[in-house]
Amino acid sequence: MDSELTRAWLLNAALLVEREKDRLTQLDLAIGDGDHGVNMQRGFSAVAATLAEPPAGDVTAGQLLVSAGTTLVSTVGGASGPLFGSSFRALGKALEAAGEADDDGRALADGLIAARDSIQRMGAAQPGDKTMYDVYEVATEAFGRAVRSGAGPKASARAAAEAAEEGVRATESMQARRGRASYLGLRSVGHQDPGAASAALIFRALATAMEAK
Repeated sequence: MDSELTRAWLLNAALLVEREKDRLTQLDLAIGDGDHGVNMQRGFSAVAATLAEPPAGDVTAGQLLVSAGTTLVSTVGGASGPLFGSSFRALGKALEAAGEADDDGRALADGLIAARDSIQRMGAAQPGDKTMYDVYEVATEAFGRAVRSGAGPKASARAAAEAAEEGVRATESMQARRGRASYLGLRSVGHQDPGAASAALIFRALATAMEAK
């Protein structure tokens, strides 16, 4: 996971969020306060703007991810900013601690676990609570399982993206137990979680960046 690939990932994520912001907003209107799409678009646009600035010297993948996470925390409103921001920061710190990136994807697999765990700690979500954690859990497991089988980073990223999309669809039948949507009780059933949908876009952006490498 080098800096070039990381830049491509983050820029792809910004493009996907921009393209899907209206859908994210509609999902949030159904079970939230309707600002998720706008908030995510604002945050990732800020990340893209930061990446457009000339770097001051060599920048590692980990540093880029930590910076992106910090930007998301400060620009995305509500709970999503701290949750998504902390996940990128945790991933970046894990990659920095791992040192040189390996070609088989194990460092990234460990970093994604750190990202998932940061979301769980901050949001106190459990599997089945109808949150972004439901996507991070299945996508991270799929990535790690593929890496351990020797599939390689590209195939592992594809597996993670596919699992993430399945995870979003699975939230539709869940009753929300965390966040604003939990106040709706049974009325939250039948709607996909907007945070989970955004998380799936991030994993899709990673797979796209990997494919283009």
